[in-house]
Amino acid sequence: MKRPNPVKAWPVPVFFMISLLIHTGCSKDTGTESEGKNLPEADYYAPKASVSMTIDGVADESIWENAEWGLMDQLWIAYNGEPATPNDFSGRYKIAWDESRLYLLFEITDDIYSDVRANPLQQYWEDDCLEFFIDEDASGGDHTYNYNAFAYHVALDCQVVDLGPDSNPHLYSDHIEVFRTQQETVSIWEMAVTVFTSDYDDALGTDNPTAELKEGKCIGYLCAYCDSDQTGSREHFYGSRFIAGPVGEARNLGWQTADVFGTLLLVDE
Repeated sequence: MKRPNPVKAWPVPVFFMISLLIHTGCSKDTGTESEGKNLPEADYYAPKASVSMTIDGVADESIWENAEWGLMDQLWIAYNGEPATPNDFSGRYKIAWDESRLYLLFEITDDIYSDVRANPLQQYWEDDCLEFFIDEDASGGDHTYNYNAFAYHVALDCQVVDLGPDSNPHLYSDHIEVFRTQQETVSIWEMAVTVFTSDYDDALGTDNPTAELKEGKCIGYLCAYCDSDQTGSREHFYGSRFIAGPVGEARNLGWQTADVFGTLLLVDE
């Protein structure tokens, strides 16, 4: 496999709604069969990595062959009124895990990658960026200015931003190790995410206790992408899960409530 050129690495009121899909956690009522196991129903089943993961954007570990692709094909916002064409934007993802971290692999096709703001805390959602939303215990609920869930925005330069309890954006680049590569219009993002609980305390930083990752754990999540071309603002916002309501701010709920998150189940096949 040809190694792509590295970009940068850091270890690093709704006015109307038709209806709303409410996140309820991984359901044990129905599920799927895997290796003789009856698994709870979930939106994504993340396999366990059996070897050490290297975050280098190459994705040559065998776990990435075992993990299924999920799509980021749900249009949440279209500021120009039209959906993106496949050449303008398309995205998909894979998720894996071990006892220490979650691992994410994204493949993004974008005709124009735009990052016009030097300050990573200034209107970061208006530049091209990936978003990974995570609700560690799949409890749902508000997380606008608290750590009931995280809404990580990962910029093209791999810096990670979210809103803190003081209502201001902060850098959380030490929560996610990121490496991004790009060849022409296709970029590969490989990430390792340290999973913190809702008890996260800014004063403790990475000394905060982390969540226990084990087989059968259910996590709330969304994957999304802000597509910005040359206007200085995002033209499209696509995510991994359908959110009911008119395209626009009625669907832009992930940064406020984990009730619209999907469910991720950790499995050991």
